[in-house]
Amino acid sequence: MARRRRGGGGGGDSRKPTPSEQQSQPQTGKKAQQKREKEKAKEKEKEKDNEKEKKSLDFNDASNLKKLKREKKNWSCIDSCCWFIGSICSIWWFLLFLYNAMPASFPEYVTTAITGKIPDPPGVKLQKEGLKAKHPVVFVPGIVTGGLELWEGHPCMDGLFRKRLWGGTFGELYKRPLCWVEHMSLDNETGLDPPGIRIRPVSGLVAADYFAAGYFVWAVLIANLASIGYEEKNMYMAAYDWRLSFQNTEVRDQTLSRMKSNIELMVATSGEKVVVIPHSMGTLYFLHFMKWAEAPPPLGGGGGVNWCAKHIKVVMNIGGPLLGLPKIVAGLFSAEAKDIAVARAVAPGVLDKDIFGFQTLQHAMRMTRTWDSTMSLIPKGGDTIWGTLDWAPEHGHDCSTMKVKPNDTLPPKDQNKKGNFHASKVNYGRIISFGKEFAALHSSKIDRVDFKDAKKGYNFGNTTCRDAWNEYHDMGIPGVEAILDYKVYTVESVLDLLQFVAPRMMKRGSAHYSYGIADDLDDRKYQHYKHWSNPLETRLPDAPEMEIFAMYGVGLATERAYIYKFTPGADQCYIPFQIDTSADGGIEESCLKSGVFSVDGDETVPSLSAGFMCAKGWRGKTRFNPSGIQTYVREYDHAPPATLLEGRGTQSGAHVDIMGNFALIEDVIRVAAGANGKDLGGDRVYSDIFKWSERIKLRFQSSRCESFGSRRRGGIEAMRSKILTSDEGSREIWAVDDDLRATALGLLDGKGE
Repeated sequence: MARRRRGGGGGGDSRKPTPSEQQSQPQTGKKAQQKREKEKAKEKEKEKDNEKEKKSLDFNDASNLKKLKREKKNWSCIDSCCWFIGSICSIWWFLLFLYNAMPASFPEYVTTAITGKIPDPPGVKLQKEGLKAKHPVVFVPGIVTGGLELWEGHPCMDGLFRKRLWGGTFGELYKRPLCWVEHMSLDNETGLDPPGIRIRPVSGLVAADYFAAGYFVWAVLIANLASIGYEEKNMYMAAYDWRLSFQNTEVRDQTLSRMKSNIELMVATSGEKVVVIPHSMGTLYFLHFMKWAEAPPPLGGGGGVNWCAKHIKVVMNIGGPLLGLPKIVAGLFSAEAKDIAVARAVAPGVLDKDIFGFQTLQHAMRMTRTWDSTMSLIPKGGDTIWGTLDWAPEHGHDCSTMKVKPNDTLPPKDQNKKGNFHASKVNYGRIISFGKEFAALHSSKIDRVDFKDAKKGYNFGNTTCRDAWNEYHDMGIPGVEAILDYKVYTVESVLDLLQFVAPRMMKRGSAHYSYGIADDLDDRKYQHYKHWSNPLETRLPDAPEMEIFAMYGVGLATERAYIYKFTPGADQCYIPFQIDTSADGGIEESCLKSGVFSVDGDETVPSLSAGFMCAKGWRGKTRFNPSGIQTYVREYDHAPPATLLEGRGTQSGAHVDIMGNFALIEDVIRVAAGANGKDLGGDRVYSDIFKWSERIKLRFQSSRCESFGSRRRGGIEAMRSKILTSDEGSREIWAVDDDLRATALGLLDGKGE
């Protein structure tokens, strides 16, 4: 029987390891330890990876988010733009969805909650009062507000037949600027269409209801008139190509004949005279039309001396520059005004340097100097109306909306310290001054050298800028220096200045417009059509029952005079003169800001130009208004919109925004419904227009020669009408003196004056 092994109770191996086994045991332990260390290292790496993943997912931690933004290297500018555009589009569509999903009354509820109860528009208000459409209404738009469309053009305008090149979206301006400038320009010699180009005015009420999408001109007034029963059959938009001279609108498009025929048709069908509402330059255009309608052919419409009396009830001029615009002087001289000058100062080079091959101001000057209509806006009446070197009717005007209160810390005498352009120091008669010092000096201290006979020196030999050519390129340095040596210019010397710098433009302009004051209105030269749009060189019609309103905004700083500087250019295409935007009055209430002297007006038309004729020149029976047509001045004091929800404002006095002024619209509707000036309360004045008008020394009464000529002309016209309408008249002609009889017979034969 085998003996049991010692310690064998557990079934374990009690055998001692061999030497080889003893050597393998420590190696196996090392491998296990290394394996464990590797596993621990892998676990640590996994923990690090998990921490990184956790960091990448933890967007709520602001510090981690900043680290991620810093670590992110693939985000580009294009991604940012796409994200921004996508966000805007998403928000826009979301708001549009909400707007269409909400009840129709909700926007009005929100607006009312913010601004209070909105008053009824004038049309709705007056419709509730029982007013109804009575007199047909004729709208006469002004410069730039009427749409123009393409009828024939060069290959660069293919596919745009009857598409708007002016008004609307202005898309073609951005797509093909040089081609657009070429088509919008007129022939520099004839003032008509260039060869191969035909651009014509848009017809109908849509011609000038909106200048661009969302920017109304006549639309608000039309909508309010519609509220009391007006529609297209008794409203007429007398659209015309506002680039052309007034007489050329008839030569090319027969626009004046169309206006006359439409007015006659509206009067015949309604049995009522028309209410005419011109705006801006349209006031000058309609003044020309009234003379044209009565004048004999071929220059006139042949309506006779009673045409206006038979067809026109009232003319309601809105923002009418009847005596011209100082602003147009800056536009023709240097292709700028205050807003453009300031923009150029803020972003130098954008407007006057070659950006993407388009020299903006140079091309604008070349184009606008072909628009003969702009020359109708040159100031009229010379120094008698606008002032001399040391006098102007607006002298002493306070340019602040409120009087400047004395400063308690300074003595009163320091309030008007040297260098500040207060009202008493502003020389408005100096419409252009080269340097701030010459704008303030007394005329006796200014040494001027006449420029009219100066020799021009052409020094631009190459043709690098011929596509942006303007007449400065023919002047050279000697011509520029001659202009600088004259130093200060009044309105009368500005005419000579424009003749010097732009002779071709002024040659065309002098054939269509005149800017003086008539000594004798019976002089035969004033029968020419170039005098018809100047209220100081022509008479109003013989229509004593007619009324004329001057309706314009006040309370806004309006350009009146300029300080210029010479700016030599680095290339040969520059415009040598610019408004000196560094010239400033020194205090907040100064009349001089950014190189521009301001006066009261509607931001575009000074009150003097808009109101003088109705306040003084045509008031009562004057030689400019022999039949005594009633005139009224209706001013609208500017008030800015209270909130953004009010849009451009219902109490605005600005030149275009006034077309949405509720008070003005109400006045127009009441007159169209049958009221007269007295029913509206007569004059309503906020400015100093009557005081300024009294300061102007102008002869208003007819001379003995003019009075005799007027009676003689009236007698001849009366005989002419009698002879043409009755047999008895043919016998009565022999009862007058021989000279008068011969003149009347000449009229019948079409040979008399």
